[in-house]
Amino acid sequence: MSDSPKSASGSSRAEFFMISVAAQLAGMHAQTLRTYDRLGLVTPQRTSGGGRRYSARDVELLREVQRLSQDEGVNLAGIKRIIELTNQVEALQQRVDEMSAELERLRAGYRPDLSPPQRSTALVVWQPRHRR
Repeated sequence: MSDSPKSASGSSRAEFFMISVAAQLAGMHAQTLRTYDRLGLVTPQRTSGGGRRYSARDVELLREVQRLSQDEGVNLAGIKRIIELTNQVEALQQRVDEMSAELERLRAGYRPDLSPPQRSTALVVWQPRHRR
């Protein structure tokens, strides 16, 4: 069974899977998914009744957790840290992209006639007033 709620943008629909289907797609037991949820490795969305709903991205992440654990020998604490750092890098990359786009918009609207005046190299000598 899959639900199809609107994505955050509201324009496209994303597919979500019940825990049994997500476990099958990831090649794991459903109890393993519950454990990973409890440990914070993968955080599925919840239905109003509290049921877990896994996105395609969650299933992909579950497969990566399994690969790191079985093929690379990384423990769950290490996997959690890898996921956190990966998410941080993705967020920073998104911010860099946003700032680059903003810089491009500013450059496109740059007007040389509004640029600040050039700095002067004139020397100004200050002399205090004479006291009376």
